[in-house]
Amino acid sequence: ETTNGGGGGGTSSSSEPWSDRSSNTKRVIGKDGTIKLVASDGPGDANDRGFRKGMLPLRDMKMRWTLQEFVDMDSQYEFKIKRQEESWVGKGGCSLETASADDFQGYLRRFNFQRNRFGFLYGKFVDEEIDPEKEKAAKRDDGEPDPPKNKQVIVEAIYEPPQEADPEAAEGFVVLEDPMEETVDKLAALLGLTKVGWIFGHPPREEGFQMSAAEVIMAAEFQLESAGGTEPTPFVTVKVTVGDDGNASFEAFQVSRQCMEMVAEEALDVGPNPGFCYVNETFTAIQEGKPSKTVENNFFLTVVPIVQHSSETFVSQFPRPNRDHDDRTQSHDEMKRQLAKAGGGRGWTFVDLLSDFNLLLYLCKFLDVATDLPKICESVADRSVPLDDGYKIIIAGMAGMDGSY
Repeated sequence: ETTNGGGGGGTSSSSEPWSDRSSNTKRVIGKDGTIKLVASDGPGDANDRGFRKGMLPLRDMKMRWTLQEFVDMDSQYEFKIKRQEESWVGKGGCSLETASADDFQGYLRRFNFQRNRFGFLYGKFVDEEIDPEKEKAAKRDDGEPDPPKNKQVIVEAIYEPPQEADPEAAEGFVVLEDPMEETVDKLAALLGLTKVGWIFGHPPREEGFQMSAAEVIMAAEFQLESAGGTEPTPFVTVKVTVGDDGNASFEAFQVSRQCMEMVAEEALDVGPNPGFCYVNETFTAIQEGKPSKTVENNFFLTVVPIVQHSSETFVSQFPRPNRDHDDRTQSHDEMKRQLAKAGGGRGWTFVDLLSDFNLLLYLCKFLDVATDLPKICESVADRSVPLDDGYKIIIAGMAGMDGSY
């Protein structure tokens, strides 16, 4: 049921919801792209009488100002809104692993796509050949060329972190603390994978409404984290919902560099209308020569082509973690069910069936990530390296398997 999208357009280390945008806390993005939740001043602060809302008065900063100094300072808080026509992903776009994508949308289908849910995409950024005549580096506003658009995003696995569906939250879910966060990234690195994007599912929306303000801001935060700042990155956002015909539809996007810059400066907020980002009162957005208190979300989106593939390295059969109301849950019995398919003329080897990102993550709870997993993952990533018989015995024993495997 996976269909290619049309041209429509880290998780928090705290258990506090990402959608919490109260006056007592705010998210701050550091120069290295990391995101922290910090205390902020309450309403009615004296700074409201400042140079701009939330800032000190000019005379508290400096006694004398020249006109040029004032103009220069004021311009730092002004954004002339402009559309970015193209993403930073190459013409190959984003390729989703079919079985992983189908499993994600299949879980959403249990709730008739009335639940919001998200996951992280793990895979590779692959260099494509570029035509130097057709792919001349575009000039940025600062005069520096952008990196060549020669990265295709290959998604090999989806990891769904702990979360709770919450219709009242701006994102539609609350991100919970993830004790496996570091382990997931370590496992991915051992397999030659990295975090290449994120995916979210949502209920059907009116035509043209691609992403909510909360989703745009979240996408920008993830791109900032991936890039370590406001530099271009191939990190993608994939969304899935159900169409009028009952088929699931996947589409891929990136947010623009300007959106990343505005989110890094905390210039964008969520407001009453989810189709618009609201401009923080400290800042000014200029659209068509006039100040605007909102920016339509689609102005910040660039479309990424989306295709699908069947992985040559990984399978996607093991139950996912952190799900409720699912038919299957992670267990040794499920591990046995999967690994027992090896041999018997069915075309699967033991290592083939072990090459499942979520199964390997489950094994991380019982084997040493520092000493055992590197050797296992080496055999998964490179089939010319045989898996030590000792590990086969240990894993098969955990699964309660007897006989040959």
